Order: sequence, then structure tokens, then C-alpha cells
Amino acid sequence: MAAADPTQLQQLALLVGPDPTHFETLVNHLMSSSNDQRSAAESFFNICKQAHPDLLLLRLAHLLSSSANPEVRAMSAILLRKHLTRATANDDSFLYPKLTESTRSAIKNILLSSLQRETTKSITKKINDTVSELAASVLPDGGWPELLPFMFQCVTSQNHNLQESALLIFARLAQFVGETLILHLSTLHELFLKCLSNSTSAELRIAALNATINFIQCLSNNNDREKFQDLLPLMMRTLTEALNSKQEATAQEALELLIELAGSEPRFLRKQIMEVVGSMLQIAEAESLEEGTRHLAIEFVITLAEARERAPGLMRKFPQFVHKLFMVLMTMLLDIEDDPVWHSAETEDEDAGETSNYGFGQECLDRLSISLGGNTVVPVASEVLRGFLAAPEWEKHHAALIALAQIAEGSSKVMIRNLEQIVSMVLNSFQDPHPRVRWAAINAIGQLSTDLGPDLQIKYNQQVLPALAGAMDDFQNPRVQAHAASAVLNFSENCAADILAPYLDGIVSKLLVLLQNGKQMVQEGALTALASVADSSQEQFQKYYDAVMPYLKAILVNANDKSNRMLRAKAMECISLVGMAVGRDKFRDDARQVMDVLMSLQGSQMDADDPTISYMLQAWARLCKCLGKDFLPYMNVVIPPLLQSAQLKPDVTITSADSDVDIDDDDSIETITLGDKRIGIKTSVLEEKATACNMLCCYADELKEGFFPWIDQVATTLVPLLKFYFHEEVRKAAVSAMPELLRSAKLAIEKGQSHGRNELYLKQLSDYILPALVEALHKEPEVEICASMLDSLTECIQVSGPILEESQVRSIVDEVKQVITASAARKQERAERARTEDFDVEEGELLKEENEQEEELFDQVGELLGTLIKTFRVSFLPFFDELSSYITPMWGKDKTAEERRIAICIFDDVVEQCREAALKYYDTYVPFLLEACNDENPDVRQAAVYGVGVCAEFGGSAFKPLVREALSKLNVVISDPSAHLPDNVMAYDNAVSALGKICQFHRDSIDAAQVFPAWLSCLPIKSDLIEAKLVHDQLCSMVERSDRELLGMNNQYLPKVVHVFAEVICAGKDLATEQTVSRMINLLRQLQQMLPPATLASTWSSLEPQQQLALQSILSS
Repeated sequence: MAAADPTQLQQLALLVGPDPTHFETLVNHLMSSSNDQRSAAESFFNICKQAHPDLLLLRLAHLLSSSANPEVRAMSAILLRKHLTRATANDDSFLYPKLTESTRSAIKNILLSSLQRETTKSITKKINDTVSELAASVLPDGGWPELLPFMFQCVTSQNHNLQESALLIFARLAQFVGETLILHLSTLHELFLKCLSNSTSAELRIAALNATINFIQCLSNNNDREKFQDLLPLMMRTLTEALNSKQEATAQEALELLIELAGSEPRFLRKQIMEVVGSMLQIAEAESLEEGTRHLAIEFVITLAEARERAPGLMRKFPQFVHKLFMVLMTMLLDIEDDPVWHSAETEDEDAGETSNYGFGQECLDRLSISLGGNTVVPVASEVLRGFLAAPEWEKHHAALIALAQIAEGSSKVMIRNLEQIVSMVLNSFQDPHPRVRWAAINAIGQLSTDLGPDLQIKYNQQVLPALAGAMDDFQNPRVQAHAASAVLNFSENCAADILAPYLDGIVSKLLVLLQNGKQMVQEGALTALASVADSSQEQFQKYYDAVMPYLKAILVNANDKSNRMLRAKAMECISLVGMAVGRDKFRDDARQVMDVLMSLQGSQMDADDPTISYMLQAWARLCKCLGKDFLPYMNVVIPPLLQSAQLKPDVTITSADSDVDIDDDDSIETITLGDKRIGIKTSVLEEKATACNMLCCYADELKEGFFPWIDQVATTLVPLLKFYFHEEVRKAAVSAMPELLRSAKLAIEKGQSHGRNELYLKQLSDYILPALVEALHKEPEVEICASMLDSLTECIQVSGPILEESQVRSIVDEVKQVITASAARKQERAERARTEDFDVEEGELLKEENEQEEELFDQVGELLGTLIKTFRVSFLPFFDELSSYITPMWGKDKTAEERRIAICIFDDVVEQCREAALKYYDTYVPFLLEACNDENPDVRQAAVYGVGVCAEFGGSAFKPLVREALSKLNVVISDPSAHLPDNVMAYDNAVSALGKICQFHRDSIDAAQVFPAWLSCLPIKSDLIEAKLVHDQLCSMVERSDRELLGMNNQYLPKVVHVFAEVICAGKDLATEQTVSRMINLLRQLQQMLPPATLASTWSSLEPQQQLALQSILSS
């Protein structure tokens, strides 16, 4: 602290002296409108805070309880809250730890006595806040034993204000004190009952509702919660009484509390669900109420539908409510006006005429469909929408089409089954006389193309594409034209090139007409559609290139003023996608001109909100993909702004969860609530950051060793973003980039392009990346990203595996254990959900999807362990031993086929890579392996029979006793009549390969004269091309050795051998290596001499005519 001058010391002495008026003056000055007076007071206050913290806070407490001036009392409460509680981790206002025990005790007593004496409502609220926040931090350690008895005393007093205060504090503290109050359940029940029944004070009833709901939420035991069931009618009455007495603000407060209960404890409502949901829907239908009230009632019902984890399937049990809610939402969609501004709009996002009811109805239909699923929503929707489309009013047609688009995502599976009627319903509306209805029909087709693709594109392209082309001719309604172009984008994004091909002439020529339209919105739509069509049709777009590119370049060069920024940005996007579609050779000359324009733009000053920035980041990356190494000269221009975007800090605002500042209404801000804090994040900043990170990954992937000069900067930017929890796309991009950076470094070192850096650099980079990736995996909340992280880790080990240290392998193995344990816990939680009373088929479907994500995770665990085994071989076995208690249970019959397959693959890898060192595991694992050979799942069978093959190859005498059983198991797979069906053929090929290995390595343990011909009769194998090459090479070697068991007595099997050779040779490089094929050709030439002409002729005649021709030309050349 800087030394205070004598005047300050004198004033400080007065402040801490016996006369309290000096201190009250100081607090008054802290509120002064004069800046000078306020600054002086603040500096004194801070000096006092550092020199005499105890005295300062005691003085504030005394002012709170005794000042006659309400403003001073209010300010004292605010200052006490600020200094007694911690707002942030390094909050220098937080004085509580510095206070003596006697000061703490005195302040707590004064706060409670002030609460009893204070008569001004707003100040009482501030004291409540201070008491609640202080209590939240000290109660867990028993730091305020007097508080609970005091609160009980207040709640039972006759003073409504005191009762209300105690209940509000109780609501805030329930999570901290709930468990300690279990002993007093019946007392609390009585108190809540009494306060909820209070007939005179609505505020007291709301406070009681708040306390009751918070308390119910903190009870972990179902039976304890049940004891409060009978309060539910009173809790609902709080709401209805507020509505009946026209107190909508109070009603909205009650609704918000009930929504919280519906989200966290939906099953508490289950027994009285009919009454509760019925009341809510009545409120939703009451047009005399404020919109806000009706919206909250709907929010309650939707929240209940969304509470899947706690009450799966609950709302689906009541179809009558679903119908009623759907009708309420449809009515909200009718709240739309035909505003002329909509028609004359300059941008696609102009939504004139749409009300808040309309917007809320849209959002809720989407959420309802996702939470309840198509089996529940589609039957209701089809009945209602048909009625709406048959009505005369345009608003109803519009509403039906908008609703259809909104429910498509959640109901896609069921809608795909009814595609024909859905598509015709929408296409009929393309002819509607009202432009807004036509717009909505086009909008529906666009959304359905996304949600119901590619089925819609495959089955209905002949109806949809001509309809969209026709809509592009609606020159009277530019909005309809622009939207038709946007729908072409949606349609083509999910569409194979051969489906688009017949329509390209018509669509491209129409889009070129729109490009020359005076309306910018139409031009922008046309550009986006062209880009997407080019992207989907790839090289088929070449024939349009010369017609399209001059227009695109003209827009890029000429659209320079502020109003045209988006047009120019979309031209950039279109040029880069067209360039990628047609390829480097066609695009090269134009590419240089385009790059020059982008270079000059990059150097110019742009506004922060200019869309050019983000479009340019993506365009550069596409140009790089198209031009490859030719792009390197531009990298010095491209990378600095890209790094700048990737390093953007999130634009975050933090408010308390119950503050009145509403940041939810701002579309550019996404909010999340964590505890008692609400965090708002500007999404545009996050999107730019995510785009930049993705682009950096693209450059590393595309340029390989050429990316070397930028590795250090990019690594130090992206590695910390592995834990960037504000945005998933940023994490995903950072995860994907890790192996690319290592690969780039390794290639540059190998090719001598690493500017003098050697293997040590790769080791340092790997030591920086791998531990960070493992740590990020440990903290990652999303299963899908965990799977990507495991995949990334596997790729990193493939690049830099041998240089890993044992401690790094140890941390990876520990993390794998953690991943397996966490996954098992999630599955267990889902299994429990499946046992709840309302669980149904639809929930089962959703559960299956969630479990499929776990399968993907296990898949990646298998790949990672396989890579570690292949990299470290025998030295990995101590880790394998540790992991066996995690892997062995995966062989169990109760596990999914995918888990069994992965466990078998891991064992196969150990046997193959560790050879003699793996023999000790045979007794444990081979019985499982043999049993799995006849598993009903073909992927499990394939992994198991492959394992039998590697055990036969490397097991030596340990495998000998198992040969007979192995032959029997393989025979079942090979002789199965359905063995050659597409699902089974990979297992068949691997079984044949395993049989060949038993022939090769265990000839003495089998009846060779029977088994060898059986093996030969299965050849050639044609599906598993890796095994095919090995097996056909083995056959070749046996023939070269004149293996008598293979050729049989008097060479009786030689014609079959010739036939197999002929088939393999004719298949080119697929079924054998070039080396094997040339050995086979030499052998065939020799065999031609050995075989009798008649035998040779009959062997040839069994081949296909084109095989005969091919062989003749090969053998004669």
C-alpha cells in the first residue's frame, strides 16, 4: 500500500474513530454523482479496507442495521455482499478470510437481526442475497450453526416478510443444506404446506413454491420425494390463483419454477400428470393471457417431453395432450401478417410479418418432434396438416408447410416411410397463388432434402428438380426465386452426381440467368446453388466451366462496395468450389487471377463484421486443395490472418443466472447456465475461430512436408484448443490436426526439407502433442469427440510410435482403462433408464443410437491398442496383462457383437506380433476364439477364424492339441450354404486362409490327403483382398515344391490348380501381387508341357470365354 499523506491519515483516524457519522458520509460519497467526490471516497474506502478490514465491515454492518437513510442501508448491503463473498478466483474484494472470528460472528448476527427489522422490500432482498451467498460458502464447513434455527423461527412467525425472506434464502441454500434436513422432513412438509396455503400473500406463496421445488430437487431418495407429492395441487394452485387475480408477473415466476421442476424431477409430476399438463395446456390456449405466460406454459410441457434421461417415454403415454399441444403450436404459426416489407426485402433473412408467437411455435415444433419422435408426432401432424392445407386461408397453407419442415429432423425415419404423400403435399403448394405459401413450400423441400436425404433425392428427383427449376422463373417474386436457388443447394448437398447429371443443363442455365438479375439476394442464392451443384457433380461440371467462370470472376472483381460484401464473399466460395470440382488443369489459369484478387483483399482494411474474412479463409483452403504444391508461394500471405482468427478469444459475458439482464434475445449470443452463473458467448467469433482451425488442418493435410515452416506456430495455437469447451468444432479441428502436424514434420525430415531439424525435433513435437491429447481425452465430455481423440492418438502413434517413452505409453494405457470404465457406466445408466415404467419402443430406438456411439468408441479403443501392440510388440505385454481384466469381460455373451469383435482383434494382434511370447495366453483365450468361430455375427466370425489362422501359424506345439477342434469349427463356416452371401463372404475367406495355415504348419496333425484337396476346392478367394494375396502366394509355393498332398495321386488335382491360377491371373493385381502372378504364369507354362492335351483342353473349357482369351494372350506373349 502506498504511504498515505498526513491529511489522509487524519481523515482515516476520523473514519475509524468513535463517531459513526463520518463513515456514513463516506458511504454517501460512494454513491455521489460527482466523479471527483466518488473517486476520493473510493480511494479512502480502499485504504480503510487494507488497513482495517474488521472495522470496515463491522461499520458497514452497523450502518445496515441502524442508518435512517434507506439508500445508505441498501449500499451497505451491496458492499457487505461484495466483501463477504468471492465473485471470482482472484477477487481482491473478498475479505471474509482476513476477518477475526469475533468479527465474523458479529456480522452474521447483525445480518440476521437486520433481516428481522428491515421494512423496505428492496433492501430486504439485498440482505437475503448477502445472507444466501455467505451461507453457501460457510455452511458446508459448519460455519453458521445459528442460521437454520433462525430460518425455522422466521418461517413459523406471523410476519409475512420474514417468512418470505426465510423461504427465499432456504431456496437458494437447499443444495447445501438439503441432506442435513432429511431428519426434519415432516416439519418441513408442514411448513411448506402452511405457506403454500396462505390465502393473503401471493409473494409468500411464490417464495414457498421456490423453496419446495428447490428442496425436492436436492433429495436423492425417491421415497423422501414421495412424501411431498400431496403438495403438488397446492403448488399448482399458486399458479392458478395468480392467473385468476390477474397477477401475470407472479404467474410467470411460478411457471419458471415449475419448468425447473419438470426438467430435473419429471417423475415427481407423474402421478398427477393429467391434471398438471391439462392445466398448462389450458393456459397455453387462453388467448386473453400475455404471450409470455402462454409461452412458459408450453415450455413446461415441452420440457417434460424433453426430460428423456429422467422420465423416458412419459409424455408419449398421453397422445391426447400431444394433439392438443400440436394444435396450440399450429395456431401460433398462424400469427403472421402479409407485410409488404417481406416482399421487397433485400436479404433472405428479412422476416417481416413474423411475430414472436410464430417464432416460438416454430422452435417448439422442432423440439417436440425431436423429443417425442416420429411415431408419436407424424400421425398427429398428418391429420392436422391435411386440414390446414384444405382450408381457404393462405396463412393455414403457410403454417402447414412450415410445420412440416420443422418436424422433419426429429421424425425423419417415419417420414421416409411416407415419402410419397409428403412430397406430393409439398409440391402441390408450388402452384399456390400466394407467394409466401410458395416460399414456404420451397423452404419445406429444402429442409426435407436435408433431413430425409438421400432417400428423397433418389426417389423423387424427377418431381422435385423440375419444380425448383420452375420456381426460379418467378421473376415477379425475387424472394421465391432466391429461395428456390437455396433449395437447389439443399437438394444437391445430399445427392449423387449421377442423379444430378440429367438436370445439369437446365439448372445451370437457369442459375446463370439469375446471376444476372438486378436483385442481390437472387444473385447470392444463385451463387450458393452453383457452388453446391459443382461440388456434387465434380468433373461433370467441366462442360459448364467456360460459361460460368467469367460471370463469377466479374462479380469478384466488381462487387466492391459495402452493400455487395456478401455477394463478393459468395462469389469467392463459388469460384473455389467450381475450381475443386473441375480440377487443377482446367482451373489453373483462372486460379492465378483469382488469387491475385484475394491477395489484394487480404491486404486491405476490412470491418470486423465483414463476411469476406470467413469466406476468404475457406476459399484459400479450397484453392490449396485444388492446386496442391503450386499453392506454396501464397502460404506466407494466408497463414498470418488464419492464425489470428484461430487465436481469437471467446467474447464472453457472465451474469448471475437470476439477473434481469436478458441476453437470451440476442441471436448472435449463445447462453449456457452453469450453477448460478449465466454465460453468454458471441457465436460469430466462435464460428470464425472454428473455420480457421479447420483450415489449418486442411493445409497440413494437403501440403504434407511443405507445411513444415508453420508447424511450430500452428501447434502452439491448436494444442491448447484441444480443451476449448466453448465450441465443439474448434476441438474437433484441433484433434484432427495433431497427426497431420506430426506427419508433416516426419516427411520433411525424411525428405531433407526440414531446415536442418532432425529426429530430435520430431521427438519434441511428439512430446508436446501426445500428453496434451491424452489429458484432453481425460476431460472430454462428448462421446463422439472422445472417439475422434482416440483415432487421432492412434494416428499419432503410427507416425511417432517408436520414439514414445514408457511413461507416455503408461499414461495412454491408463486413459484407455478410464475410457472403458466410463463407457460401461454410461451403458449401465441407460440400462436403468430402460427399466423405468414409461420406457417404450421409441426410447429403445434412441437408446440404441446412443449405444452405437459407444460402439464407435470401442472400435477406436481396439484400433489404438492394435497400433500399440504392432509398435511395441513384446515390450507392450506387461501393459496388455494389466488391460486383460478390462478386455476379457468383452468376450462375454452379454456384450455386443462389436465389443466381442474388438476383444478378439486385440488378441489376434498379440498372437501375430508377439509370437512365442504370446503362447502363455493361449489357454485363456483360444477356447473363446474357437467358440466365436461359429458366432451368429459375421464380423465376430471373421475376427475369430482369422485368429485361428494366426494361432496355427505362430502357436507351434501349443496349438497342436487344438487342431482337431479348429478344423471342425472352420468346416462349419466354410460349408455353410450361405457362406458366399455378401455379409458372410469375408468370414468365409478368412476361414479358408486359416485352413491353409493349418495345412502349412500342422501337416502332421491332420489327415492331409483329405484336408489339402478340401482347401484347394475353396480357391480362389475373392473378397478379402489382403488374405487373397497371401493364400494365392501360399498355393504358388506349394505347386513350386510339387507338394504331393496338394497335387494328389497321379497329379489328379492339377487341373483344379490350373483353373485357380487362370482365375487369379485374369483378375489382374486384385487377387495376387505382381510377383506371385509372374510365378503363376511361369508355372502354367511348365504345366502345359506336363498335362495330357485332353485334360488341358477340359480345364481350359471350364473357364469363361474372356478368361480363355486373356490367358492365351498372356501365355503366348
